[in-house]
Amino acid sequence: MPVKVKELEQQYPEAQIEVWFFDEHRVGLKPILRKVWSPIGERPIAVVQHRYEWLYVYGFVEPKTGRTYWYLIPRVDTRWFNLVLKTFAAEVGAE
Repeated sequence: MPVKVKELEQQYPEAQIEVWFFDEHRVGLKPILRKVWSPIGERPIAVVQHRYEWLYVYGFVEPKTGRTYWYLIPRVDTRWFNLVLKTFAAEVGAE
């Protein structure tokens, strides 16, 4: 990475070059299994609604300074990712 940063600094001497790392993580909740009563010897029947609730965490970190930015979003798609990138760029002052 330092080689690329030095190349960019030489190519754009008036620019401030920052290196940021990005990662995403999914946090979710799955249905909980529960016990149900049934007569001995009979297979229990339980109605289960399979649904999931997910939340995605996007994180940016600048290793040089330790600055971090976190974003919680409801889904991962191009629209949401572009919104996060636009918000991140505005918050760090990227042009």
